[in-house]
Amino acid sequence: MNRRRLGPNIEWLGSIDWNRRLFDALIPTPHGTSYNAYLVRGQDKTVLVDTVDPAKKDDLFHQLAGVERLDAVIIQHVEQDHSGALPDVLDRYPDASVLATPKAVSMIEDHLGVPAERITPVEDGETLDLGGEKLEFLHAPWVHWPETMLTYVRGQRVLLTCDLFGSHLATSSLFASGDDRMLPAAKRYFAEIMMPFSSAIRGYLNRLESGRYPIEMIAPSHGPVVDSPETILSAYRRWTGDDTQNLVVIPYATMHGSTGRMVDHLASALTERQVAVQPFDMAITDLGDLAMSLVDARTVVFAAPAVLVGPHPAMVTAAYLVGALRPKFRVACVIGSYGWACQTQERIESLVKRPNLEWLSPVLIKGQPRKETWEALDRLADEIADRHAAA
Repeated sequence: MNRRRLGPNIEWLGSIDWNRRLFDALIPTPHGTSYNAYLVRGQDKTVLVDTVDPAKKDDLFHQLAGVERLDAVIIQHVEQDHSGALPDVLDRYPDASVLATPKAVSMIEDHLGVPAERITPVEDGETLDLGGEKLEFLHAPWVHWPETMLTYVRGQRVLLTCDLFGSHLATSSLFASGDDRMLPAAKRYFAEIMMPFSSAIRGYLNRLESGRYPIEMIAPSHGPVVDSPETILSAYRRWTGDDTQNLVVIPYATMHGSTGRMVDHLASALTERQVAVQPFDMAITDLGDLAMSLVDARTVVFAAPAVLVGPHPAMVTAAYLVGALRPKFRVACVIGSYGWACQTQERIESLVKRPNLEWLSPVLIKGQPRKETWEALDRLADEIADRHAAA
């Protein structure tokens, strides 16, 4: 695919990865992804913003054909799906310098083997005049690494955001408008990658919406370019805010059916009490679907049978993921069955580790559920419904 124009002085470069189905050996990408880089030209200087995954560097060099000089390569984030082709780009353009945040300098050395003398740190708010076009660098640490920054192309009112506002979505469309898949893909991306950093992102949203940075286009490094910025900005305000929905998420595993029957009963009881429910069988669940549901959930119920005395390994994964993603749910509980002894609740709580999280009394049974099990689950449904009504 050739370079594609965003505006008079800025072009998209990169690669569409139609077939990638797993990222970082962890994150499902059911709709593929893209690795976006951007070429910005002024009268005096030409810069490349980010590169591509090393496996796709031939696509980038095809697009750089005819670009005789690069004055700088701006690395907004050192993770290799954005920076991996940098050493090859520097070999082709030996006079180009690398611009990055001060925190990124040693990381570029460590991850990519680029010598420090080729890297120039840029400060927050620092500008680069290309001649008729000016760039401003906005430090954005912990979105989602400590060295991240954004680049604002002032003359074009285009914000280059690397991972922020991105989506794992392979599409032949350069722009997001008219593609109904973009916002769900962006929510999945936020849930899987950005959700732990919601408080930091809220601060950056305030800065971007201060009036100093009018934005007509947001150009991330994954997914299509967002040509209706308010769509993604308003979504991020919701996702990073404190509000939750009347929703209970139930990740579960079941070995001989006991815990599965408990999940079915609790789901029905909650539904009767006008509480929305999303159960996820962790034996078959796409982790991205679970993560997306956590963005909105008010309560999470971990439903786990015991293996030996601890939770089923699939539920260990679920609890660890919930703890790592730090969603904003307020109430939690553990239910499940066991054979002879049980430390399920203690171990799940230790994995989630959420301050100010209310843990309701667990419903843990030995063997098969009985009449008293259904009664306990009904009482749990009442408790959850009361918490949701008071929220």
